[in-house]
Amino acid sequence: RYEERYEHCDVLVIGGGPAGLAAALAATRAGARIVLVDDRPVLGGALQWEEHIIDGQPALHWVSAVESELRAAARTRVLQRTTAFGCYDHNLVALCERSERTSPTAVRERLWHVRAAQVVLATGAIERPVVFPNNDVPGVMLASAAMNYAVQYAVRPGQRAVFVTSCDSAYDAAEALRARGITVVAIVDVRGEPGDSATSAARAGIPVMAGYGPARVHGARVARGIEVRPLEQGAKSWRSDHVQRLDCDVLCVSGGWTPSVHLFSQVGGRLRYAPERAALVPAADLSTIRCAGSASGSFAVQDCLSEGFAAGRAAAHLTGAAAECGVTPAALAKHAGVAPFWASPRDRRRKAWVDLQNDVTRGDLELAVRENLHSIEHVKRYTTAGMAVDQGKTSNMNALALLAELTGRGIPDVGTTAFRPPYDPVTLGTLAGRRVGASYHPLRRTPLDRWHTEHGAVLEDFGGWRRPAWYAAHGDSREERIRYEKRAARTAVSLFDGSPLGKIEVRGPDAAAFLNRMYYNNMRTLAVGQVRYGIMLNEHGIIIDDGVCMRLADNSFLVSTTSGAASRIFSAFEEWLQCEWPDLRVLVTNVTSVWGNVAVAGPRAREVVQRLGTDVDLGRETFPHLAVRCGTLAGVPARIARVGFTGELSFEINVPAGYASALWEALIAQGRDLNATPIGVDALQELRTEKGFLHVGTDTDARTVPADIGMGAILAKKTEDFVGRRSLERSDAKRADRLQFVGIAAQDPNVVLPVGGHIMADPSTRSGSQGYVTSSCASETLGRSVALGLVVAGRARLNESIQVYSGGRVWPARLVSPNWYDPKGERLNA
Repeated sequence: RYEERYEHCDVLVIGGGPAGLAAALAATRAGARIVLVDDRPVLGGALQWEEHIIDGQPALHWVSAVESELRAAARTRVLQRTTAFGCYDHNLVALCERSERTSPTAVRERLWHVRAAQVVLATGAIERPVVFPNNDVPGVMLASAAMNYAVQYAVRPGQRAVFVTSCDSAYDAAEALRARGITVVAIVDVRGEPGDSATSAARAGIPVMAGYGPARVHGARVARGIEVRPLEQGAKSWRSDHVQRLDCDVLCVSGGWTPSVHLFSQVGGRLRYAPERAALVPAADLSTIRCAGSASGSFAVQDCLSEGFAAGRAAAHLTGAAAECGVTPAALAKHAGVAPFWASPRDRRRKAWVDLQNDVTRGDLELAVRENLHSIEHVKRYTTAGMAVDQGKTSNMNALALLAELTGRGIPDVGTTAFRPPYDPVTLGTLAGRRVGASYHPLRRTPLDRWHTEHGAVLEDFGGWRRPAWYAAHGDSREERIRYEKRAARTAVSLFDGSPLGKIEVRGPDAAAFLNRMYYNNMRTLAVGQVRYGIMLNEHGIIIDDGVCMRLADNSFLVSTTSGAASRIFSAFEEWLQCEWPDLRVLVTNVTSVWGNVAVAGPRAREVVQRLGTDVDLGRETFPHLAVRCGTLAGVPARIARVGFTGELSFEINVPAGYASALWEALIAQGRDLNATPIGVDALQELRTEKGFLHVGTDTDARTVPADIGMGAILAKKTEDFVGRRSLERSDAKRADRLQFVGIAAQDPNVVLPVGGHIMADPSTRSGSQGYVTSSCASETLGRSVALGLVVAGRARLNESIQVYSGGRVWPARLVSPNWYDPKGERLNA
C-alpha cells in the first residue's frame, strides 16, 4: 500500500545529523514552520556512533533533548526513515518515507511533495574508499562503517583490524574499535606527517605507519592480510621495494570525505574543488537553498553545529520568522585534516577497483583514455563508472581524480558528471501511489451520469469520460436503438449530453490576437455574439483539434474543443503564453467541468427550448446558425450557441454544472409530446458521418494538414502568423498526391464499408494502398450506406470508381463529396 502527501513549509531541513538538527533547532526557535527530514530510523546521523561532548553533555543526550524540543513545537514536523530523492524547480522537493510496517495493511511507503520557501541541505558526507589492488575482497570496508557496527549496533566487524587512511577521522574509528576489544594491528597513514591524531594513537598503543600505502590485499573469499610499502613524497610512487605484510581479518579504509551535493546540483548549484579538503564543495549558496555542515565541506562537529545553526536562523529570517534563536550549540573544536590520496601506485598484475557496484577498474579508466576519451561524461558512459544505482556515491571522486592524473589535468579542469534524481532508488509503487487499477486513469463523469445510469444508458469510455454510447430499452438491439435515436434527431428532437466538450475561457486585451495565432482560421474578425468553426495545428502544421470559438465580449472568448483534447489544448495555450508570448495580456481558464452542456437538435428543437422560458430571442433571423447568446433559461444563467454536430437545427446550451440535471429533465418533460429522445455517442457519430462532418483523430491522422480536408484556401487569405504556418509552406504540405478527405459510396447501397478498408488499385496484389475508410454507417434517412475516408488526391478524383479491400473481400465503390446529407445546409439554418 502506498500513499501520496503534499506539504508546504517555511524551511525544509534535509538531514538529521549535527548540522541538520542545529538548523532545525534555530528555525523552530525563530518561529518558522519547518519540516525536518532524515533517512535513518533515529536522528543524530554520525553522532549515533561518534563520541562528542555538545553543550557540556554527551552527544546522544544533546540529540535527545533537541528531538524532544522539535517534536513539542506545534509548527515543526519531523520525518524519519524519509529520503529526499529529488530537488526540482521552485523548491519542490520529493521525499520517500518508508514505514515500519507494523501491520500487513500499514502504508509501505509514502511519497511527499514538499514546497518550501527555504531549503537547508545538511545532507552530510560519504566516506571515500581508496583504490588499490584486490580492494574488493570481503572484509575491506569503510572505517566509518566499521565504527558504526561496533558502536551503534555492538557488532564486531572482525578480530584484527588494519586501518588505511589519508585523514584524521580514521583515528577516531580505530580508537572506538580498540576500546571495544578489537585488536588494531596498525594504522597505515599515507601522509608522511599525520599530526596530533597519530601522536594520540601511538600514545594509546596503536602502531602508526606514516608514509606507507596499501600494496595489495591477501585473501580470496575473505581478507587475510595486507601488504604495505613506503611511499615517495606525494604518494605517486613507491619509495622502495620493501614490503611488509600485516595480518588482519578486517581492513578499514578512509580516503577522506565526499560531501553529498547531489540535491544541490540537481537544482543547478555549482561546485568547486577544495584541495585542502580533497573534495568538491558548493561554490556558493543559492538564493533559497543553502548547504551546511559536511555537505558544504566542513567535517568537524563544531563547524557542523555552527554552520547548521546559522543556516537555519538565516533561512527562517528570510521567511519572516525573526524570534530569538538562542545560543549556537558548542562542541570541542577538533582538526579534521585530510590529504588527497586516490589510489596506490599502479600494479599492472592485479586489478584495483574504482566502482565496486559496476566492477570498473583502474585499468578500465586507462583504456578509456587510450581510446582518446577525455571528457568525464564520455568516460562515464564508456566505463559505466558512477552509473550504478548508487550514482557513484563512493566512486565518482576517485574516478575524477584518476582521470585528471591520466590526462595530465587538474581536477577542476575535468569537471563533474550530472547528478540526476532520484538520489536513492525509489520503488515504482511509491511513484504510482494509488494510481493503479481503476484509479490509474479514472473516468470522469458528467453531471448527468446518474440519470444516464438509471435510464439504461450503455456507458463507455470516450476521451476519458464515462458517456452513453446508446440507450438500451424495450429489449431492442444496439443497432435498433441507434436507428431510433437517429430517427428522433432527424424528425423530432434529440437531446445529447455534451458536458465533456472542452470549454476554455480566454480573456484579456490581447485575447483576439492570441487566438488568431493559435487557430488556423482567422479569429480577429469574429464579431461579438458570433461563433466560428476552427482547427488548431501543431508546429508541424498537423491538425490536432477542431471545434468552435465563441466571442462573448470584446475581450472574452469561449473556446470549445473535443472532449479528449480539453486538457491538452489548455496546456498548449499556457505553454505558448508562458514560453513564447509572455508579453500578451491574456488569461486562460479551463472551465470544462464548471459548465454542463446539453445539445438540443432536430426540426422541433427551437420549440422545446422555447417552452422552458428564456429571455433570449430564439428566432431564425435574430439568432442564426453560428451565433451565441448569453441570458437565462428556465431562470438559470445560460450560454446558448446555434451549433451542432448532427446537421440539424441545434442549440448547445451551457448552464452551471449544478443545474445540468434539472435542465435535462425539464427538456425531457417539455419535449415528451414531441418525442424528445436522448441519444448516445454512437448515434451522434453516425449523424455527423451522414452530414460529412469530420472527427479529428478518426477522419484525420498524424499527417493531415488543412488542405487535406478542403481548407487550404484560408492560408492565402490569412496574412498573420499562426502556429504551424511555416510548416504549411513546405513542398510536402502542398503535394497533390496527399491523402485527402472525401466521401466513399459503395456500389451496393446496402453494403456498409468496413472502417479501415483500403482503397486499392489492384486488390489482387494486396499492395499499393491509396487510402482507407475512416467512418462508415448505414443511413435510414438517405436510404443507403455512407462512408468517409482519406484517399490519395481524393478531391481531384471525385466520381472515380475504386475498390475497397478488407479481410480478403473487395467492394466496388466510387469517390464522392463527403457532404451526404443536406449539402446546402438548409436544415442547419432552419
